Amino acid sequence: MEDHVQAAWKHWEKLGNPRWIMAPMVDQSELAFRMMGRKYNCDLCYTPMLHSRMFVNNAHYRKDYLQSFEKDRPLIVQFCANNPNTLLQAAKYVEDSCDAVDLNLGCPQEIARRGRYGSFLMEDWDRIHDLVLTMKQSLKVPIWAKIRLFPEISQTIEYAKMIEAAGASAIAIHGRTRKQKGNNPGPANLDSIREVAKHLRVPVIANGNIRTFEEAQECLRKTECHAVMSACGLLVTPNLFSGT
Repeated sequence: MEDHVQAAWKHWEKLGNPRWIMAPMVDQSELAFRMMGRKYNCDLCYTPMLHSRMFVNNAHYRKDYLQSFEKDRPLIVQFCANNPNTLLQAAKYVEDSCDAVDLNLGCPQEIARRGRYGSFLMEDWDRIHDLVLTMKQSLKVPIWAKIRLFPEISQTIEYAKMIEAAGASAIAIHGRTRKQKGNNPGPANLDSIREVAKHLRVPVIANGNIRTFEEAQECLRKTECHAVMSACGLLVTPNLFSGT
């Protein structure tokens, strides 16, 4: 575990100790938008969420949904998955052209419930452990994870610690529960993010409530996380992290 934590921090430093991050957004955080975000002070960007099974089985899907080039770095490729072998196959396609692969454990939408991925794996800790561990053992690049909160903070802490122990080198925490979704999900719980982050040893990224640069700064202060990510805020204000 000590070696894993040290390697996680070494990798984070290699990425430039990113602070301002573009979150993964389905059909939104694509190449052109990522490059605009980088122009306006995004230190690191995620791809949109990619479906691991479709990525493995469909060459057109791979070509259409993941476009990048050498200046599109640091880059985190995010997949949704519920099968370790399928996730690994998908990740093998991208490991030479990204800086980490991220497992989506936060999507709360109906399509994720039907496909049994994203936040609808939250109760299946054994499967999540296998997904993360398989990637940790077999990929050239680190495995990251993006999670949501359980209603009980103690359960969220144990959940995040399990994912870290399985091999995750960074964890992003969306400060809402699975039920908080839609156009009016309510505010993210920054206190809960801070409480979970206190129990983790790898870099932690806070997510939620980031619509202005002032809110991004306040989120870092309140959560004591190492970075903050924005999704909808960047769609409205692409230069959000520039402070202008």
